[in-house]
Amino acid sequence: MQSVEQIAQQIVMREGGYVNDPDDPGGATNFGVTIGTMKTLGLDLNKDGRVDAADVRALTRAQAEQIFVEHYFRKPRLAELPQSVQASVFDMYVNAGANAVTILQKLVTRMGFATSADGAVGPNTIAAVRQADAAAPSHFMDAYGIARRNYYYALADQRPTSRKYARTNAGGKGGWITRAEEFINPRYHLSQAEHRERTAKWA
Repeated sequence: MQSVEQIAQQIVMREGGYVNDPDDPGGATNFGVTIGTMKTLGLDLNKDGRVDAADVRALTRAQAEQIFVEHYFRKPRLAELPQSVQASVFDMYVNAGANAVTILQKLVTRMGFATSADGAVGPNTIAAVRQADAAAPSHFMDAYGIARRNYYYALADQRPTSRKYARTNAGGKGGWITRAEEFINPRYHLSQAEHRERTAKWA
């Protein structure tokens, strides 16, 4: 079983280094840590009295891993979720914030274990998720990964500027989709033809 620190290392590897994509609502980002997160945490790394893109650039891989463990795993109580989905929810939380939990809450509610879709991991959500995991122990991780993949497609449906994250220029699976499928059994991966059919309506 992987430790949370090992999972954080893998997330940092997926996220890559410094980018400042104008189409990304998160703004300047390094190793997956956004400038908004750094401002919230007060990480003025160059000690110039403000948190800006220069501080994002200065962030180290080790600092990013620590931020993820403390603020994206422990603080939102992901450790209290079943082991089967911890890594995927953690990865999604880094990528999409509390939406990662909302997706999980909606999934377990559809499975018959109702909880509020408020994006927060509290006692009711923990109980509902554990019940859902126990009810479908061989499939729960896949079900969450598929719900995650559906979220990315739906987001790209609604926001054309985000489609480049879900579909490559050549029409194949973009980073969002391949990332979600890392946590899904290969038998549930979409074929390239299925992916192209799903995205055919995009300009």
